[in-house]
Amino acid sequence: MTTIHVQLPSLPAPAYDIHIGPALLDQLGTLVKSVAPAVSCGIVTDSNVAPHYLERAKSQLTGAGYRVIAHIIPAGEAHKTVQTVAGAWDTFLSAKVERSTPIIALGGGVVGDLGGFVSASLLRGTPFIQVPTTLLAAVDASVGGKVGVDHSAGKNLIGAFHQPRMVITDTETFRTLPPREIRCGLAECIKHGVIRDASLFAFIDQNAEKIAALDGPTMTDLVARNVAIKAAIVQEDPFEKSVRALLNLGHTFGHAIENVMEYGVIQHGEAVALGMVAAGRLAMALGKFSQPQQDQLISLIAKVGLPTRCPQLDVQKTFDAMFTDKKVRGGKLRFVLPTKIGRAEVVDYVPDAPVREAIASLR
Repeated sequence: MTTIHVQLPSLPAPAYDIHIGPALLDQLGTLVKSVAPAVSCGIVTDSNVAPHYLERAKSQLTGAGYRVIAHIIPAGEAHKTVQTVAGAWDTFLSAKVERSTPIIALGGGVVGDLGGFVSASLLRGTPFIQVPTTLLAAVDASVGGKVGVDHSAGKNLIGAFHQPRMVITDTETFRTLPPREIRCGLAECIKHGVIRDASLFAFIDQNAEKIAALDGPTMTDLVARNVAIKAAIVQEDPFEKSVRALLNLGHTFGHAIENVMEYGVIQHGEAVALGMVAAGRLAMALGKFSQPQQDQLISLIAKVGLPTRCPQLDVQKTFDAMFTDKKVRGGKLRFVLPTKIGRAEVVDYVPDAPVREAIASLR
């Protein structure tokens, strides 16, 4: 097991550990008990994950002395709504949970975001445990404390910052994922390499076959390297006031693409991959990124099986959708743009024309 410690400044729960390795679900009860002792615990999971891991998780938690209350939500981004959260509130409140009751999010990014929002809002805040079961959630959504749900106006517009007490990533859970889900997780891994660590970018390139085969040590190393990058950024900027904005590389374009293409048609990781291609193209237009570097970025995205083009994308609708993004300032779009592999910067007030051209380049 690899453990990464996250130390946050001036927060109610200022530190937590991220545990990464095989068979950690078999230690779930002991690990949760060490940070959130209570009479009961809640689990939020979805209809895809529950058949694989819910009974195993419940058995471990019951063995540690918890009364377990489970709430299963329908799988998919379409169900990441306040209405779904209300159903979880009903389940846990009717079970008479207490403020000491940990809420465990067992699943992918949707479950983590929604379960975290349930925990943040229930009884004005309960202990929260992330147990990501997808690569995407393990390297991104489970770390950093951003929780919330979508709104018809856009993605993740309703939410809060609610740091977990612990993150437990059992890398063996990745084996029940479809290959498409692994590829989506790699989009965030590539993003971390682009914004902060050229050696991680090279590691993904050199180990693409082992990653595709879900080689155990390689996956533990991959997750740990990515989590270390995100944890370092979150420690420096827990509320996204400065450097944490770099984690949004590809997301301003990507969230708009998800919105326009309808959630579920294109997966989040696929949209982020397209968003990184567009961000690279925009950076080139502004003289910040070279063609060889853009070619290198596109090559790795394609190598791991992610899309680099979207022929059916509506340029105007995508451009308009970008203005619902949380990163809009003063009515102007704000972008994270690569300057070279391993470095990026936040750019404000970009002219509309090159933004439209960057979107059009994806077609």
